[in-house]
Amino acid sequence: MSEIILSGDPPVTVSLRRSARARRLSLRVSRLDGRVTLSLPLRLGEREALGFLREKESWIRDHVAACGPEKRVVPGAVLPFLGRPTEIVTGQGRAARLWPGRLEVPGRPEQAGAKVKAFLRLEAQMRLRLACDRYAAALGVPYGRLSLRDPRSRWGSCTSEGNLMFSWRLVMAPEAVLDYVAAHELAHRLEMNHSERFWAHVARICPDHRAHRAWLRQEGETLHRWQFG
Repeated sequence: MSEIILSGDPPVTVSLRRSARARRLSLRVSRLDGRVTLSLPLRLGEREALGFLREKESWIRDHVAACGPEKRVVPGAVLPFLGRPTEIVTGQGRAARLWPGRLEVPGRPEQAGAKVKAFLRLEAQMRLRLACDRYAAALGVPYGRLSLRDPRSRWGSCTSEGNLMFSWRLVMAPEAVLDYVAAHELAHRLEMNHSERFWAHVARICPDHRAHRAWLRQEGETLHRWQFG
């Protein structure tokens, strides 16, 4: 993948992604890290690409400027847990302990990120398992393996075999949003598509699903800005 740098203050690096499927130029600015990607047809030259970028430079810079910075998990940071602000503080003992408004994390400050991540994964596993069991019973369907990952392009998935995958970062979202994603994936046990029948199943077990989908569209990428390493 080649790059073009738009000079200016600051300079902006644009990654060029050539695709046999591309029929036109297409710009994308990641809301997560401000990365700019230009997709273009295989035979289009870089001169044409640069001309297009110059035409869109104001739009590019506005969207890059709107991206929030990464946030590191260290003592004193305030991150969301089930949608509620939770301060990371240094604690005693061997395991992280949750209190109203704070999470006590033992050990050295440089270990805080890894220990908070481990705590969040355990909480996500427990809460998603409970939600999936509840919705599976409501729909009258079984499901297979439940796994947690950290994808950037989706919050959950369901295979044809009934295996479920979820982003563990959902535990930072409001609990109703986490529950909605579980309901969404369990509904795929009845319809492996997004047809009207699928959404009817979702609405039956999660009546407020539209509001929770809207939250993920508007706020979901802020969860990915937290860095635990």
